[in-house]
Amino acid sequence: MAQENAAFSPGTEEPPRRRGRQRYVEKDGRCNVQQGNVRETYRYLTDLFTTLVDLQWRLSLLFFVLAYALTWLFFGAIWWLIAYGRGDLEHLEDTAWTPCVNNLNGFVAAFLFSIETETTIGYGHRVITDQCPEGIVLLLLQAILGSMVNAFMVGCMFVKISQPNKRAATLVFSSHAVVSLRDGRLCLMFRVGDLRSSHIVEASIRAKLIRSRQTLEGEFIPLHQTDLSVGFDTGDDRLFLVSPLVISHEIDAASPFWEASRRALERDDFEIVVILEGMVEATGMTCQARSSYLVDEVLWGHRFTSVLTLEDGFYEVDYASFHETFEVPTPSCSARELAEAAARLDAHLYWSIPSRLDEKVEEEGAGEGAGEEAEEEAGEGAGEGAGVDKEQNGCLPPPESESKV
Repeated sequence: MAQENAAFSPGTEEPPRRRGRQRYVEKDGRCNVQQGNVRETYRYLTDLFTTLVDLQWRLSLLFFVLAYALTWLFFGAIWWLIAYGRGDLEHLEDTAWTPCVNNLNGFVAAFLFSIETETTIGYGHRVITDQCPEGIVLLLLQAILGSMVNAFMVGCMFVKISQPNKRAATLVFSSHAVVSLRDGRLCLMFRVGDLRSSHIVEASIRAKLIRSRQTLEGEFIPLHQTDLSVGFDTGDDRLFLVSPLVISHEIDAASPFWEASRRALERDDFEIVVILEGMVEATGMTCQARSSYLVDEVLWGHRFTSVLTLEDGFYEVDYASFHETFEVPTPSCSARELAEAAARLDAHLYWSIPSRLDEKVEEEGAGEGAGEEAEEEAGEGAGEGAGVDKEQNGCLPPPESESKV
């Protein structure tokens, strides 16, 4: 019994953990994957809008400035060529001459007129005349193309500013995942929370286990993905994320951790990626937040500290203890061994209790001698049951109720 209690105690010394695994997804949700040797780069230009939105801010601002500056310079140069070709620059002092654009006396004036035309400022000092048909055509063309450039670039900047990944920055995940008992079953748990008062609508949670795997045919898969059930069958993966929630993965026969004990889990090499999706209540855009947990960030025998308290007329969430955990008594065996030990204990109690009732009836009829023999047999049966329980390697506490019988 002392060995069982020692195995059940959370204060046992932990073996050194394995370190050095490269993350597939960073803690802030950024995917640690870079695309290399992409030969078909023209595909980025087929979706130019998304390409500009995905660029870094400094590059997006550079393209934004260049898009306007180059179009102003391009059409300004054409306005100057028209004035030069018609001879307007040679008749600047001739009042009888009707130029294409009044008061256009050089390239700078042509550039300013291009800006006024495309931005519809219209100062009135430089005005196109009706004696220049090529200028009228150019004016229409610049007005149309200028509106297209304006709509494209302003749309890109608006989408980039209102990207939903900025909303994902206020969705937080616990720094560690924990493994402990819930309703007598081992569960892998982590916590999620929303820092904003505006909620995520139709929020759902998923979890992926990523580790290397070798098939029966010898094929090596370095980043094999396996689903971790977090309530898809029961609907528990649909979250009402008003206050922080603890997401639980029950380690059952369908779980990849079914045969993983505490020491086996610490020697393993894997990464758990969690994905939270939903719609932003303010904009209606889809938002996705991601995080990950390595082996070093999975604490066996821990539970999350409560962060919710009832105040005067409202609930208050204390995010100062959002990442805090505390140790709880947890068996160190695997979930499969725990289930088998529980099944054997249930079977032993099921057969031992009726037999002892029969022995008690026989004892009343047969006398004290037969009663003593029945008690000895019952004691041997209880000793065998305790011996079976001791074989569980700390999976279950000693059956105190049985020893009292």
